[in-house]
Amino acid sequence: MRLAELSERSGVSTATIKYYLREGLLSPGRRVAATTADYDEGHLDRLRLVRTLIQVGQVSVAGAREVLRHIDDESLGRTMRMGAALWALPQVPEPDESDEAVVTARREVDRLLETLGWSTARELADLSPDHRSLVVAVASLLRLGYSWDAERMAPYARLMHEVAVRDLDYIDTRASDADMAEAAVASAVLFDPALKAMHRLAQQEESVRRYGLD
Repeated sequence: MRLAELSERSGVSTATIKYYLREGLLSPGRRVAATTADYDEGHLDRLRLVRTLIQVGQVSVAGAREVLRHIDDESLGRTMRMGAALWALPQVPEPDESDEAVVTARREVDRLLETLGWSTARELADLSPDHRSLVVAVASLLRLGYSWDAERMAPYARLMHEVAVRDLDYIDTRASDADMAEAAVASAVLFDPALKAMHRLAQQEESVRRYGLD
């Protein structure tokens, strides 16, 4: 397809597509003339992912380029390829290690991982921003006076492992490692808000069942 058709099918203006091409977010099309290129379904799929990252995920152009670099990195194994792409998404800043709440939170998070037997998660703690995000969240809860320790977190973590199993069951249906990494990123950007919304809806439903509707 030509640029005009790619624009029409994707809903992205030709000017924006040209910008993405210049920024390396979209690979060049097959040159058919001095000023004309041909694009395929792969370009359309990648363009949709780029728009998802930037518009829905609020990822910067530079951040999106980094995510895509990891998705396309054939030197990485499957797990690290997905992990690196996900870790390139926007993350929380490093916590203040002198903060007593952070120290306590890190201890409880590490104790949680040990209780669950999630040895890989413990080994990747220094690499994974998700470990850091959990520490930051738990520290914030502790500051507010909530007793959020390993025992309290464990049932939630086990439920999330069931969600992860279903995530990977879907990702396993993808055709290639790059497709799998792309699906993991798309799920993180699009499915996380859906999980959050379902959580809130479930809380509302349970509240009505327990306390009634005023």
